[in-house]
Amino acid sequence: MKYFIAICLLTVGIMACNQKAAKEGVVAESSVPLAYTLYTNKSELFVEFKPLVVGQTSKFAAHLTLLGDYFLPFTDGTVTVSLIQADKGLKNSAISPSSPGIFRLALQPARAGIGKLVFDIQTAAFTDQFIIDSVQVYADEKTAIAAQSKVTSGGDISYLKEQAWKVAFANTPVIKETIYDVIKATGEIQSAPGDEVTIAAKSNGSVKILGNNNVTGSAIRAGQTIFTITGGEIAYENVDAAKQTATAELTTAKSEFERATELIKDKLIIQSEYKQAQLRYEQAQIVLNNLSRNYSGGKGLSSSINGFIKRIMVSEGQFVTLGQPLAIINKNQGLILKADVSLKDADKINSIQEANFTIIQNKLTYSTKELHGKLLAVGKTTAGNAPFIPVHFQINSKLGILPGSFAEVFLKTSPINDALVIPVSALVEEQGVFYVYVQTQGESFQKRELKLGVNDGLKVQVITGVTEGERVVTKGGYQIKLSQASGALPAHGHEH
Repeated sequence: MKYFIAICLLTVGIMACNQKAAKEGVVAESSVPLAYTLYTNKSELFVEFKPLVVGQTSKFAAHLTLLGDYFLPFTDGTVTVSLIQADKGLKNSAISPSSPGIFRLALQPARAGIGKLVFDIQTAAFTDQFIIDSVQVYADEKTAIAAQSKVTSGGDISYLKEQAWKVAFANTPVIKETIYDVIKATGEIQSAPGDEVTIAAKSNGSVKILGNNNVTGSAIRAGQTIFTITGGEIAYENVDAAKQTATAELTTAKSEFERATELIKDKLIIQSEYKQAQLRYEQAQIVLNNLSRNYSGGKGLSSSINGFIKRIMVSEGQFVTLGQPLAIINKNQGLILKADVSLKDADKINSIQEANFTIIQNKLTYSTKELHGKLLAVGKTTAGNAPFIPVHFQINSKLGILPGSFAEVFLKTSPINDALVIPVSALVEEQGVFYVYVQTQGESFQKRELKLGVNDGLKVQVITGVTEGERVVTKGGYQIKLSQASGALPAHGHEH
């Protein structure tokens, strides 16, 4: 019986509330939140709020993202929102995010009409501003609800800021620019002439490698001793024995020359005999000096350039002979990109000016322009017995580009003006068909199939599928795909 009485009281209470709401002109329907996504060259603002109504507090969830190679949430700073109507306004500020990237704000408009919302961003590093023009302030909520158009999702994929901020994510606008037709070729990174030196043995003997210089990649200074060569216990062509012989010869030659010097004064020997003794003495000096200079007991074997050890060609204690290569030292400052062009593209080869290339080993793509490269030579005939025409570019060295690396090369030829272009990194391939994810709103995305044109390794021409100004996801497309497949969303945490 008591449960029946409680239910009756609850029912009466709800009816009374509804009657009171009807008398005050409040309807049961609620307005749909508005959402805006705006960009500057520094940051992105995605803001959600209920339509502005006179006398009612509208709460704003302002999502602020710092743009860059990766999009990251703002972790500090002050955000101020201002509603400006006829040069008068009210404002509210949040001095820190309630959670990374999200700032909570609120406004209570005092009069109806058209205004604009201004969001001012202040951080330790920079300031920024976003403006939303032509924002309507309604006299009451009933008018606000009536003015709203029906919202349709259009099959968009929902991917929240909280998700994007936790992964490597970025997007970029679709633009029109000049792209170049390309010749695709295979290529190789080579050391530039003069950028590499070989250290060779200057005498016979056993090699001793000093310090940690037997490790490929070790840094080497110009003049740094890397090897010494000693005769040790080797009897044949022993350098120690050669030095002893040269010393003895010098002693004998010196004595003979000193004797000839005295005898010539008294004309006891002829001039030719004196010259012969002098020549023998000078030659003995040269032989001993040469052995001392290039032998381990002197300065050893050193590098003439700053660089790193590209290759060690001997092992500790190995017997080497005069002139035998011991190591290659590379400065790795200047490099050569060699591209092998197929004969079928021979008619286009003279229009080559620049190139992009992707290192096979690490999948990183570079351009000769960013590496201050220049075209050195275009071959006029095939190289050896291979059916390819060599094309050489000189480029500056950069981390990740090493001599000996193989590359896929995109040689730029004739220009295609006003092409619709997106980064290659935006492409998602499925069974030979290419797609992109287009950001239609701050947390909404569409998957679009593309028809593609020229691909230069860094950018690709789009024939159909996107329009200029739309923003395509360049990092994080795979995560959106997984989110779409799972259909699950994390707790949002947005308040309105």
